[in-house]
Amino acid sequence: MIVGAAIIEDGRVLACARSAPPEVAGMWEFPGGKVEPGESETAALARECVEELGVRVEVGERVGRNVRMAHGRSVLKVYAARLLHGDRPRALEHSDIRWLSASELDTVTWLPADTPIVAALRPLLTPDP
Repeated sequence: MIVGAAIIEDGRVLACARSAPPEVAGMWEFPGGKVEPGESETAALARECVEELGVRVEVGERVGRNVRMAHGRSVLKVYAARLLHGDRPRALEHSDIRWLSASELDTVTWLPADTPIVAALRPLLTPDP
């Protein structure tokens, strides 16, 4: 199981650019990773956000549907999340991070697994004036 966080703040979502492996470097994703044995999905997501971005989050509702990963062995589940304690994300494991509004979601190249989530996320974001 792979979990991802759609971290939403001020009507925008945090997108992260992959730095590796080479075939997906530069493509964008929601932060997250594998659920370890004995770990809940929400605990895994909280841990991954600390490891990848140096932030603490409160995990909320699911966003979108389960997405089967390209190799077919894993499923991606994305949850809405919000930053806690005024934490500011830092690109610790990614080459870049950006806050995207609803109208900016299509300005980056998303990983194929994240693309269906982007569509489901759009209504949760504030449209630009």
